[in-house]
Amino acid sequence: MSDETKPGQDTPAAKPLRSQAWFGRQDKMGFYYRSFLKNSGFPQDQFDGRPVIGICNTWSELTPCNAHFRTIAEHVRYGVLDAGGFPLEFPVSSLGEVTMRPTAMLFRNLASMDVEEAIRAHPLDGVVLLMGCDKTTPALIMGAASADLPAIGVSGGPQLRGVYRGEIIGSGTNIISMSEQLRAGEITLADFHEAEAAMNRSAGSCMTMGTASTMASMVEALGLGLPENAAIPAADARRNLLARMAGRRIVEMAKADLKPSDILTRAAFENAIRALAAIGGSTNAVVHLLAIAGRVGVELTLDDFDRLGRDVHCLVDLMPSGRFLMEDFYYAGGLPAVLRTLGERGLLNREALTVNGRSIWENVAEAPCWNKEVITPFEAPFKADAGIAILTGNLAPDGAVIKPSAASPELMQHTGRAVVFESVEEMHHAVNDEALDIDASCIMVLKHCGPKGYPGMAEVGNMPLPAKLLRQGVRDMIRISDARMSGTAYGTVVLHVAPEATAGGPLALVKNGDLITLDVPARALHLHVGEEELAQRRAAWVPPAPHASRGYQRLYIDHVLQADRGADFDFLVGRTGSPVPRDNH
Repeated sequence: MSDETKPGQDTPAAKPLRSQAWFGRQDKMGFYYRSFLKNSGFPQDQFDGRPVIGICNTWSELTPCNAHFRTIAEHVRYGVLDAGGFPLEFPVSSLGEVTMRPTAMLFRNLASMDVEEAIRAHPLDGVVLLMGCDKTTPALIMGAASADLPAIGVSGGPQLRGVYRGEIIGSGTNIISMSEQLRAGEITLADFHEAEAAMNRSAGSCMTMGTASTMASMVEALGLGLPENAAIPAADARRNLLARMAGRRIVEMAKADLKPSDILTRAAFENAIRALAAIGGSTNAVVHLLAIAGRVGVELTLDDFDRLGRDVHCLVDLMPSGRFLMEDFYYAGGLPAVLRTLGERGLLNREALTVNGRSIWENVAEAPCWNKEVITPFEAPFKADAGIAILTGNLAPDGAVIKPSAASPELMQHTGRAVVFESVEEMHHAVNDEALDIDASCIMVLKHCGPKGYPGMAEVGNMPLPAKLLRQGVRDMIRISDARMSGTAYGTVVLHVAPEATAGGPLALVKNGDLITLDVPARALHLHVGEEELAQRRAAWVPPAPHASRGYQRLYIDHVLQADRGADFDFLVGRTGSPVPRDNH
């Protein structure tokens, strides 16, 4: 990343700096607002009309991926001061995918509310969003989009490669493969523990193309982050440089009133969807992009992901779809090289505006590719036509999602007998039961793991395979659920079935022995049960009792939208902006 800045095409400021409604007053309330900040040593000239920049930090010891964010925040602060701004750091909810139960996704909407209301309530003219672990990225973008104050995203970056006994291993992806090896008796518990220590050896998020790296790529593809935001390793000094440059840039954005609504246009979302296909990104990006689009009023549907991504090749050979890791992706040229390839083939909306004031094409037109094994040419792609596929049919009337680049080609058209699990607990017990009536041709079906059912739509869709089949050498089967799966996972896994079982979707009516057809080329998911029989099953179906009677979980269950609408809250769709609130005294 260059430390040189270039002139951008900023729009003229449309209104005075918002912070002056607090700090520019020469009355009782001006005294009140300024004097309490002066206890931190701020001199009078900090309140002279310079842009006040919030540094929205998701640092937490409970979120290991974001453990280095104090350092990143300091570099942002240097940049804000360089540009003549007044930086003020504030915390918001930090969502750690590793430690939170039942799932960090349950709290994404809550964190977005925290971000939105914190921005609106404070004397801020712009905000730098520090995000890394999976749900912190969409939560911060959703909140900032609804507040619609000038904002720039800074991702924390991926970890360094994992290295185990001389072999490269990737977070998440090899956790899954090695846990299956352990269950199959192929490795010992001591081997397992040794690999744990070898995998995650630096600060940062998963170094595979999991959800964290995918969403960091979406930040860059949407134009909300500076070029190279997606892939610089967390331990690389250039990550700190990017943070400093973002701090400088947000000051200029605040002066120009360049807001998320100016950047998050239909064209930007189309660019993100095509980039998602080209990098072999996580299926979780689908639900997050839908939610972000809802916040800014952009009409985005599941059909857009299929239509726009269908003819885009997967160009990046990264785990879980391939061999390499995010560190290799950065050294090969990172996302700018991928976006340049798309732009050269007419698959990029070149004029889409980005946070540095330039179009996305101006940012990537000369981006080099240094390693064509990692970032393959469009004419000789890693995997052809491997974008996210959207399935519909009588089992998923409102859609379901599959990631072809991570699936087994021989299972992409298959009819099999359903083996049904009514809960995740039932599934975990059954897969180790030698008496389970299942073979490799069957289709595993898991219910009640969607937004309302879990609640929170946990990453349990990539069900572990039955132990007895693992010992036979089976390594993939079709799995269908209303859940999500980790972006680091792989397999022929159908996800996000909508409506979910708990909401009364057809998935709730599937029984053991039913035949199901998956036909990815035809984008079809069909349950071979007649309408009369389904009607009888529906009449006998009893909705499960809600998981919560009070508190946030009850709020979530009552107001969460289905996966095809981003699993946002119905009352959070849209934006309020950042009007100056009433005085507090």
